[in-house]
Amino acid sequence: MPDQSTRPPNRFDLPEWAGAFGDLGTLIPFVAAYVSILKMDANGLLVAFGVSLIAAGSLYRTPFPVQPMKAIGAAAVSPSMIALGVVPATVIGAALTTGLLWIFLAVTGLGRRATRWVPRSALLGVVMGLGFSFMLGGIRMMSGSPWVAGLLLALTLLMLGRPRVPAMLLLLAIGVAIALIGQPGLVHDLRALRPGFKLPALAWHSLSANDLWTGLFLLALPQLPLTFGNAFIAITEENNRLFPDRPVSERSVALSTGLMNLASSLIGGIPMCHGAGGMAGHVQFGARTGGSSIILGSILLAAGLFLSASIGTVFRIFPPSVLGVILFLAGLQLALGSRDSGAEKADRFVVLATAAFAIWNVGAAVLFGILAHHASQRGWLRI
Repeated sequence: MPDQSTRPPNRFDLPEWAGAFGDLGTLIPFVAAYVSILKMDANGLLVAFGVSLIAAGSLYRTPFPVQPMKAIGAAAVSPSMIALGVVPATVIGAALTTGLLWIFLAVTGLGRRATRWVPRSALLGVVMGLGFSFMLGGIRMMSGSPWVAGLLLALTLLMLGRPRVPAMLLLLAIGVAIALIGQPGLVHDLRALRPGFKLPALAWHSLSANDLWTGLFLLALPQLPLTFGNAFIAITEENNRLFPDRPVSERSVALSTGLMNLASSLIGGIPMCHGAGGMAGHVQFGARTGGSSIILGSILLAAGLFLSASIGTVFRIFPPSVLGVILFLAGLQLALGSRDSGAEKADRFVVLATAAFAIWNVGAAVLFGILAHHASQRGWLRI
């Protein structure tokens, strides 16, 4: 685990507050889908996110992200998986088995040793491809209101060049105004909210062997290559590049991934990871310490404890156009971090080709990058 004595303290100033919301573009859509489509209880789900973010910010003291596992999220709410019998217990089972897998990788050192097989050119390609995929996702979200989203994007880019103006907070304020104007009934629904304290129920005792096996084979194992590339290799590289005074190790990232998924499954939450795009989003909007993670975690924890029954109404104040702008700029920040000005032509080929694969499948991109790098080193590829 990181040495806390040598790390600068977390801050909770205005830039940290602005950066805290830099990952909403992925968080809100996935959480909303789990709650509305799969009918998962938002109580344990949001509490798990809140506690995990507070722990990550306190431990690493960088804008360390906690995100939904995207492949699992997309699969779990798809009609085909629901038809196969995926239910909330299956997702909880996937979180439990995911946690055990990553603790195994951390304790045995297999995760750290596997990263030694990934050449730098392949890693840069994964980061670039993830950035492009985030940007494409943001564009899709903005396409529903292209003129509004275009103006918001232009305004946000303009404000990012003025550090004294918290671009994210301005963007969110405009987004709330757009939501209230575009949804006349939203004001009434917000006024009708009645906070009520509720602790998450323990979930392990209700899991069956079928929930665990189905969660493992249908959800957890297909996610593993994506998590390995994005939320293990890429996040370690991204953190250590941006914050060399607060480095993280592969072992600590694998261990925290495992522990937070065990805790999430215990209270009925979903599989989570430390996605590199989340850190890019936090940093893009001003975050520089773990204070941003603690701020977002505290908000999500409070929402889970007091507003879980009405979280769908709360999420309606964030229009897709605003979430799309956030996601686009997070992807842009991530892609910008994949530069390597001294690379040879063959290395640049590996970076660009791996990036193209990463837009489609991060696991395939890692495998392609390793093979392409060694093929070019042996002279089998002449570009």
